[in-house]
Amino acid sequence: MRDETAEGDPRDVRPVPTPCAGVARRTKVADALAILERRISPLAAEDVAVTLSAGRVAACDVNAKVAVPHFARSMMDGYAVVAASTRGATELEPRPLTVVGEVRAGGTNPLSRPLSDGEALRVTTGAPIPEGANAVLMAEHALPLDATHVGATRAVEANKHVGPIGEDVALGSRVVVRGRVLRPQDAGLIASVGVGELSVVRRPRVMILVTGDELLRPGELPHGTRIVDSNSVVLTALAQRDGAGVVEVARLRDGKETLERALDAVDADVVLLSGGSSVGPEDHAPHVVAALGELAVHGVAMRPASPAGFGFLPRARTVFLLPGNPVSCLCAYEFFAGPSIRALGGRSRRWPHRQVTAPLATKLASALGRTDYARVTFDAQGRVVPLMTSGASLLRSTTEATGAVLVPDDREAYDAGELVTVRLYDEHDEPSR
Repeated sequence: MRDETAEGDPRDVRPVPTPCAGVARRTKVADALAILERRISPLAAEDVAVTLSAGRVAACDVNAKVAVPHFARSMMDGYAVVAASTRGATELEPRPLTVVGEVRAGGTNPLSRPLSDGEALRVTTGAPIPEGANAVLMAEHALPLDATHVGATRAVEANKHVGPIGEDVALGSRVVVRGRVLRPQDAGLIASVGVGELSVVRRPRVMILVTGDELLRPGELPHGTRIVDSNSVVLTALAQRDGAGVVEVARLRDGKETLERALDAVDADVVLLSGGSSVGPEDHAPHVVAALGELAVHGVAMRPASPAGFGFLPRARTVFLLPGNPVSCLCAYEFFAGPSIRALGGRSRRWPHRQVTAPLATKLASALGRTDYARVTFDAQGRVVPLMTSGASLLRSTTEATGAVLVPDDREAYDAGELVTVRLYDEHDEPSR
């Protein structure tokens, strides 16, 4: 949860802005991120069944209470034997062995004594190895002689085809490290050491508030001057990508009182407020956040999404002001809300995109003091081609783009031929060659 003791932290890099003043006095991206890193930490832990743990973040180490396997087991179908009793065996001169019983996977050793030299106990893969035996003669190397005897046609070495105790997991060993995002195989390993429930970081609850009289619900047909709310669709998917738990969406009519009531009633860890973040007559978000809690940042030195910001409300809620224009909304989410949601859930703040490095086909211009989020694609030679540096309302530009290049605020441009890092939108996208 948000660190309540950090409110008014003197290490904050700039004074708390008055509403809307931040757009004129824009905060550097790095400074805004520094505030979020100081103010946001992982949520409390909760216990979940191991069967539901994949994709969650471990809140503590998990150690093996038992070894895996916890008994010596056969790795082949065949016969448990004393290795020395097969010494010198060949197909021409099989070594006779007396069959004294059989045990299968999940079964119990029928012998009440150790297996002796010259004896064999029929076993299946996964069956326990009896005391006294130290090898498994594969079934294809055992020649039936009569009802109670087989002939070993090949010698086996000691420990051959025997899975020893703790071969997979040693007793007391650490199988999961705190902070690990659990993969399906992690969940399987945890279950294998007898853990039925484990402690994981609680997933942040996210409320998406979309403002605007002009908005229609997704699935409705645009008509007149009404447009479809696409931001909630994008934000829901992004929040789920970043490990959010419950994600709710509410669409609000324009109006300061309407927004104030909605924000005051929100029961969530994070509020993604789309629209109303700039300085227009219906841009009430900065004023309302400042009135209800703390407006930490309003206006960021970046393109697009300069009207973005964030603040903190009572009950440890963080609210992100995301511009209504779709590309600006996406950009502001990726820079500020996404890392924060991941951090609340115990995940890394790093952007989750796969990255590739490639040369620019043409110059990519920017401006000193401003961070740019440039949508790009690749040409046939595998070079990076900027699509556009404006048009924050054109969501299609992000679907036509292969990824984005971030131009830091200390660069005026990247020149043609210069190597740049592309954050790929799709895991399978690669530059053409």
